Amino acid sequence: MKKFFTSESVTEGHPDKLCDQISDACLDEILKKDENARCAIECCAGYDRLLIMGEVTTFAEIDYEAIARKTIEKIGYKHGSFAYDKCRIDVAVHRQSPDIAMGVDRTDEKDVKDSFGAGDQGMMFGYACRETEELMPLPISLSHKLSLRLAEVRKTGLLSYLRPDGKTQVTVEYDGKTPIRVDTVVISAQHNSKVTQEQLKKDILEHVASVIPKELVDGNTKYFINPTGRFEIGGPEGDSGLTGRKIIVDTYGGRCAHGGGAFSGKDATKVDRSATYMARFVCKNLVASGLCDEVELQVAYAIGVARPVSVFVDTFGTGKLSDGEIADIVIKEFDLRPYAIIETLDLRKPIFSKTSSYGHFGKDGLPWERLSKVNDLKKYL
Repeated sequence: MKKFFTSESVTEGHPDKLCDQISDACLDEILKKDENARCAIECCAGYDRLLIMGEVTTFAEIDYEAIARKTIEKIGYKHGSFAYDKCRIDVAVHRQSPDIAMGVDRTDEKDVKDSFGAGDQGMMFGYACRETEELMPLPISLSHKLSLRLAEVRKTGLLSYLRPDGKTQVTVEYDGKTPIRVDTVVISAQHNSKVTQEQLKKDILEHVASVIPKELVDGNTKYFINPTGRFEIGGPEGDSGLTGRKIIVDTYGGRCAHGGGAFSGKDATKVDRSATYMARFVCKNLVASGLCDEVELQVAYAIGVARPVSVFVDTFGTGKLSDGEIADIVIKEFDLRPYAIIETLDLRKPIFSKTSSYGHFGKDGLPWERLSKVNDLKKYL
């Protein structure tokens, strides 16, 4: 059956993504000095000001304002009301609630992994499929490639009239579960007032849209470049931004369910982040091992309790074993307690800034993208 699926991405200059990057930059700076810090840092940006807020428990001392200004400059906001050296920055950070810490730091269990409870309740999802080399859905993979390319041509000066804000969107046509072509590409790129729309469209098609593999486009592929006709005012000057508001862009582009929890600014005791990373690790290894071609994993927790309250697997009919059998394998082969997740994925390191734009999954060099459990899983085939 022919069907279409669409995913979107945004550039690092999008106001929501800017907030994500500042939150994770602050987190990484804290973790460099205190790997056991507890952090939940969020940002809100609008027009000419930024608010950094949240809960942090650490002995590390950092300059939140300096980190924010450095991040804003790196992204490229050097002009306008939100320029890195002009915008107003307010900091409202306080210690983590002792009620939350009490659940994470229990001492009534003999095994430290059982004493270390989940930092919150909730359900987290992971996903993997065979559509791309990195085992990600094709629509979100292509959307990220387009938005990353928008930033590259701006930063290298190839298209020097571009500004930091931008969005991309890709619609892929499927024959059953097989992607066969790209049907529609939407690219909205912030620009200065000097470039004409005709020149911008020509350049975007030539230097940005060209990252889509030629075998996926044809004469019927539709392109919409800055469809409103003008995009001069962008970033926080044009729209407010908030940490955690691009969770679908961060994950799988809407292909699978989402528990609702955001990632950026949170340390690994927050299962919103760490368990979602672990779920991706599990799913990628399941697919790579050949146990299934597509899989969605749900893991649910209760605050203060180490072991998940439920583990649910859906292979969408592609499993070599039943979904129940694969769920049993997951429970046996992967330790899903928060302390064990942090150990397995080495999540006390300051690695989070690299996740804060262009997706948290499908990137080389991230521990949850390793295929280190494939051989352990192949024995079940």
